[in-house]
Amino acid sequence: MENVHLVPEEDDDDLYTGYNDYNPTFDSEDLHNDVGFQQAVRTSHGRRPPMTAKYPGTAIGGRPIGTAYGSRMPVGTAMGRPMTGAVQDGAARPMTAVRAAGYSSSIARGSVFDPLGQSKGPAPPLERQNEDTPEEKIKILEKKVNDLIEESCLAHAHGDLQLSLEKAKEAGRKERALVRQREQTGTADHINLDLTYSVLFNLANQYVSNDMYTEALNTYQVIVKNKMFNNAGRLKVNMANIYFKQKNYTKAIKFYRMALDQISNAHNAMRIKIMQNIGVVFIHMGQYSDAITSFEYIMSENPNIKTGFNLILCYYGIGDRERMKKAFQKLICVPLGIDDEDKYIPANDDPHANMVIEAIKNDKLHQMERDRKALAEKYIMTSAKLIAPAIESSFAAGFDWCVDMVKGSQYVELANDLEINKAITYLRQRDFKQAVETLKMFEKKDSRVKSAAATNLSFLYFLEKDYDQADRYAELAMSADRYNPAALINKGNTVFVKEDYEKAAEFYKEALRNDSSCTEALYNLGLTYKRLGRLEEALDCFLKLHAILRNSAQVMYQVANLYEMLEDPHQAIEWLMQLTSVTPTDAQVLAKLGDLYDNEGDKSQAFQYYYESYRYFPSNISVIEWLGAYYIDTQFCEKAIQYFERATLIQPTQVKWQLMVASCYRRSGNYQKALETYKDIHRKFPENVECLRFLVRLCTDMGLKEVQDYATKLKKVEKMKEIREQRVRSGRESSARGRREGSAGSGSSSSPINTPPLRASVSRSEAKYSPVLQQGRDSGQSSHGTSAKGERLSVKLKALPGSNEPYEASTQQEIDASYVDPLGPQMQRPKTAARKRTEEDEFADEELGDDLLPE
Repeated sequence: MENVHLVPEEDDDDLYTGYNDYNPTFDSEDLHNDVGFQQAVRTSHGRRPPMTAKYPGTAIGGRPIGTAYGSRMPVGTAMGRPMTGAVQDGAARPMTAVRAAGYSSSIARGSVFDPLGQSKGPAPPLERQNEDTPEEKIKILEKKVNDLIEESCLAHAHGDLQLSLEKAKEAGRKERALVRQREQTGTADHINLDLTYSVLFNLANQYVSNDMYTEALNTYQVIVKNKMFNNAGRLKVNMANIYFKQKNYTKAIKFYRMALDQISNAHNAMRIKIMQNIGVVFIHMGQYSDAITSFEYIMSENPNIKTGFNLILCYYGIGDRERMKKAFQKLICVPLGIDDEDKYIPANDDPHANMVIEAIKNDKLHQMERDRKALAEKYIMTSAKLIAPAIESSFAAGFDWCVDMVKGSQYVELANDLEINKAITYLRQRDFKQAVETLKMFEKKDSRVKSAAATNLSFLYFLEKDYDQADRYAELAMSADRYNPAALINKGNTVFVKEDYEKAAEFYKEALRNDSSCTEALYNLGLTYKRLGRLEEALDCFLKLHAILRNSAQVMYQVANLYEMLEDPHQAIEWLMQLTSVTPTDAQVLAKLGDLYDNEGDKSQAFQYYYESYRYFPSNISVIEWLGAYYIDTQFCEKAIQYFERATLIQPTQVKWQLMVASCYRRSGNYQKALETYKDIHRKFPENVECLRFLVRLCTDMGLKEVQDYATKLKKVEKMKEIREQRVRSGRESSARGRREGSAGSGSSSSPINTPPLRASVSRSEAKYSPVLQQGRDSGQSSHGTSAKGERLSVKLKALPGSNEPYEASTQQEIDASYVDPLGPQMQRPKTAARKRTEEDEFADEELGDDLLPE
């Protein structure tokens, strides 16, 4: 209270009264002693304290204004206007200056501070817009059109081209309805041209994606002719692309040039791309000189790898050696615009910097840089291989020139690859000596190149069956780079041919650990398990391989063969059926299906597949034999004749096929033709007893005079046969007697008898059916059931009747008409490591070396 001064009862009329008065709001020296201010600070939201002064409405709670002279009157302005909140004539002046912040002089004292009006409850709901108005209908229709365009683009991104086209057409229909509605409402000036452009452009793109080029050209023409669309002339590039796909090269060039005229020099990148397209079209037209003009302009303005490569192709087409060299030099000097790889190698122990390097090492930008560099290296390698034989007198001199140029460029690491390609070129020219010498030059190079060259040498020696040298270079490749899967596979192959299957499996497993996507190692591992008799593990390998190589005929056959060896013929048939979808003309696969169905007792299905096999390969004796026996069993001997005649042509020295032809004539009742056939057989095989017996019988029944001659010949032949058999029996008895005498004589000796060890051998009955597949095809066992594992189809034909039997009679005696391949079973060879997979008349090997024989 000591600061409160009472107003004196009498106030002198001083001319300078209030001159030194000032607003205490600006007095900040005693704020820490101001109880009202401190209380306001401590309260939330700055709630005003209760009024303490007689005069309310001031900014500081209505405290009386003290002056140096003790005046209690409010301070007025220079013009005499009362201050805000001052009481004048009994009424407080409203505080309009702070009303926007929530203050008001009309609010009762002590009310809650609520500037947002939250105490009044929730806001009333928004009024529903009236959708019946024309403007609202137009907005809704525009939104539907935009949604349809987005759905069309999404369907195209997902590969559903038909749906994307339907959505684009529907968007076009709705957009036209929108334009008509605007014209009806008189708002045609507000037509959304951007929306119209988007609809037409998307529709044209969808037409192109669905190969509807005429409709696409018409749609693009609508856009181009509309002068209201800005920069629509650029779409002539799209129209030129369509003409290029239609091989209408003249119109393509015309529209490319029209688009080029409408693009200013400010868009130089676009102009360069159009010029490149023009050059490519000229190449397709064979006009290399015009193409060279376009490409040379691009290489002078903004050189790039693709244009440089195309320029080399044009010079090669016209046979200009010097300009080929210059173009190659320009190609290897094209800047790639990528960072050096050393940037991604940690240079110090700074953990923060190392974390940043690890983060950017495999990001999208670095992947793009790697792809760009790989593409450039591919073009340079292809160019060097193309021009090397053409720029010099010999391809070796041309390769040497290219290598020298590359060594002086930013692609110095490609020089070694060019040298390896030089060796591969020698291989293609059948000059193996020069190829080996070229590869041996890399033995003193760095580890990567040495490993690649040694891998190729190992592969070459393995193909030449020099397994010792192959093993030596495989070891050299492994010592240079232990993580080279091709070297490990070659080493495993050299061990495989020595029948050390366990060790070979270890090398294949190590190759898989180094490169889990190495399909050759997985295939060879499956073959190794198959040789070891671990059929379940082999099947697991080939099933994994099938998941990677979905259409590999070799893998499908191995899976089918393993199911057959596991005595699951139904699964074997299913996999062979899948194999026929990949190779429908493989006669051996069809024959194998016929064999499996025959073992299952389904003769009709077996006949179908055997007949298809005969159609594709009519020289398979086992198939011909089965078909002939099938027709004899079904009493259609006339149809069996053509098959046995075919067998006679294939094996003219085998008398049994000619006897079967004669027997078919006899069974069908054509005795005259049978007699002629038997006479022909007798001329070719005069000592055949069966032929003479039938000649005697036929001549006797037909009353022919030659019967006595044939009977005499038959007796002579039978007598000679008996003498021959007696000599054989006597020889066997004498040899057996000699062995008994020798063993008796050696029994007195004190030295023991060493029994020779048993040697494992593969019998001919175990030689499985092996289709014409790859070098690594297994020649193991096949079918199971009533017959021995893997034996060929053995058709038992009824024997010819005896001399005292009727022609149609049959005996219980049977002759084995099965044909046995004189070559025996083929040895199974694993895949050889090489890079290239070739296909000749048969399925080729999977070559395993990732540096071998690039295409």
